[in-house]
Amino acid sequence: MIQVDISKAKEIAHEKRRTARAAEFAPLDIEVTIPAMSEQAEAKRAEIRDKYNTIQLQIDAAESVDVLKDIISEL
Repeated sequence: MIQVDISKAKEIAHEKRRTARAAEFAPLDIEVTIPAMSEQAEAKRAEIRDKYNTIQLQIDAAESVDVLKDIISEL
């Protein structure tokens, strides 16, 4: 039977979370530098930060690989 190191699995899940977050931030990083778009872009960035903070907490609380897979599949 194969044993999975849950700590290592969480590290992998966090890496996937960081990659997905960076991809969502990329277009906003440019928009936030444009004065006419900066306020709206910063509001979107705050939503993304909140979304990924919640996902981070879910990953940290996960007690099985199956739960981690479910969390990551939503990214």
